[in-house]
Amino acid sequence: MKYLIAGLGNYDVDYVDTRHNIGFDVVDELVQSLGIDFGPGHLAKVASGKYKGKQLTIIKPTTYMNLSGKAIRNFLVKDKIDIENLLVITDDLHIPYGSIRLRPNGTAGGHNGLQNIQDELQTNKYSRLRIGIGSSFPMGRQVDYVLGKWTAKEAFVRPQITKLASEAIIEFIMAGINPAMNRFNSSKVELHE
Repeated sequence: MKYLIAGLGNYDVDYVDTRHNIGFDVVDELVQSLGIDFGPGHLAKVASGKYKGKQLTIIKPTTYMNLSGKAIRNFLVKDKIDIENLLVITDDLHIPYGSIRLRPNGTAGGHNGLQNIQDELQTNKYSRLRIGIGSSFPMGRQVDYVLGKWTAKEAFVRPQITKLASEAIIEFIMAGINPAMNRFNSSKVELHE
């Protein structure tokens, strides 16, 4: 079986260590845990390898996040990967910081990256792993918050969150979306005061 794991983010130095790039952080953790590396690819940095007999293609689109669908469609077609074996990892400000949520499908929910993927794939029936970034911002400051750097408290526990999310991806690959949801959707990493 072949799987495409796509972490969303903005591939520009200005976005490193921002909330919006948590998808990149998660796939970086996954790739490191698998002992493989990212290299250049068409529209994305790509890491390929096997895990317990499963062929994995892990990408970080080099388009801006809002155009990620083109890179994802490219790898699905090129590598002949079934859409049910696609998992997209992204930030979600509607989920509390430290929580993760897997879903087998759904709307874009106002997320322009997910909307572009839906437009490119002509469906919303693909699995996604949403990483909670919280919503601790004043009215009208959503963009600044999402594109902002982590607070010291958030940064301290971020490695635990990326590790948890990486484990959820492995569960998705080995057992499927429903077992992964059952195991990880109630998981939460707590902020320390």
